[in-house]
Amino acid sequence: MRNKLVICGFAALLCSTIYSAELHSAEVEVKWQQPEKFTDIQPSNDNRKVYRERVMKKFDEFFQQLAAKLPEGYSWQVTVTDIDLAGDVDYFAGGAGNALRIVKDLYSPAIKFNHVLRDNFGEELLNEEEKLRDLGFMQTIGQNTNSNDFHYEQTMLQNWFNKVLLPKVEQHSAALPKVSQ
Repeated sequence: MRNKLVICGFAALLCSTIYSAELHSAEVEVKWQQPEKFTDIQPSNDNRKVYRERVMKKFDEFFQQLAAKLPEGYSWQVTVTDIDLAGDVDYFAGGAGNALRIVKDLYSPAIKFNHVLRDNFGEELLNEEEKLRDLGFMQTIGQNTNSNDFHYEQTMLQNWFNKVLLPKVEQHSAALPKVSQ
């Protein structure tokens, strides 16, 4: 009986955490501009369209995770215009028609996107084009231990978000007049 109560309590805590995260995050809309023409969303051993859709879904999730760090009421519109995944597909390395994605320093991840960020009053804070490339993606400590799909790309986006976008949002929030209660 006690185990059931602990499990129910944990489930309630988890649900309330998820619910509060949804309440305290920005809305994000991700659009894809001609993904079939992107520099590198090449599958190694998968259907091209299926793989492209998997990549797009994963990047949608990355942008959702980042938007969760923005203040409530903000809206963020992102249009992805190019992706170059870490590594390169070698169609001869796998032998017998099995391609492999080879990840080396030479094949760094990159992403290009346009984005518009609006505050909770609808005021446009940013309207910019970003061109990110992580040339040192293999030198970061702990990078090679994570086997998540598109880990290098996710880390590149997180680093940009934390170093560039969040400080701009915090600066804007600090400049707003304080409302007395």
